[in-house]
Amino acid sequence: MLSALTFLLPAIAFVTALLSGVFGMAGGLVLMGALAFLLPISAAFVTHGIIQIVSNGWRAYLNRHDIVWPIIGWYGLASFIAALIFGVIAFVPPRPLVLIALGLVGLSVLLPMKRFALDAQKPGHAFASGLLVTGTNLLAGVAGPLLDIFFVRTALTRHQIVATKAFTQVFAHLAKIVVYGAPLLLASTEIEMPWLAILLAIPLTLAGTRVGKAVLDRMSDASFLGWTRWIVSLIGLAYLVRGLMMAASG
Repeated sequence: MLSALTFLLPAIAFVTALLSGVFGMAGGLVLMGALAFLLPISAAFVTHGIIQIVSNGWRAYLNRHDIVWPIIGWYGLASFIAALIFGVIAFVPPRPLVLIALGLVGLSVLLPMKRFALDAQKPGHAFASGLLVTGTNLLAGVAGPLLDIFFVRTALTRHQIVATKAFTQVFAHLAKIVVYGAPLLLASTEIEMPWLAILLAIPLTLAGTRVGKAVLDRMSDASFLGWTRWIVSLIGLAYLVRGLMMAASG
């Protein structure tokens, strides 16, 4: 018999891919929070990684002419190093910690980003972003708002920002799949992956990303930045409160 997750996950994937297609990160934050409640944490991280690779990879492809490739090279190298470190540590965070981390990541959009003077177009800053964002992704499942700190002072257009961030996030989510997925495959575990739900979610993720791009094309740069800040911060606040409540009751 098909479980409710088989139908629920594809629906969530469509909505969150649409959000990411427009704002570049809000969808991943919502999806990770939903999966943290629906699945064991390791399975949630792997499921999120698979769906987000599809979403981010497709978004990067749709905007492929706007990708800034020098940023990708430095970020990818740092992402590989971060994955090695977490792979050695082999730490699976508990659910309350994941929600608290998600909340803090979401609220990071309220930081005075321009005061950090970070610019992803500088090689050293691109490398630092790979370490910070991939490391946070392996702890919270999502780190898109932190990635924004390295893009807010660039001279890139909204399409270049969305395209380049999407490609960098492919590295971060791949690291998550390897770090958390390898133990599930190699060790005897009772955790089962919702493969049918993931399979059904993939085409809806592609569709949601496509619709999101159509909305993005009709937005101005000012609207893009303004809406992103408020949506992500409210989502982060909700996760933080929920995580703290779970930690206090547990």
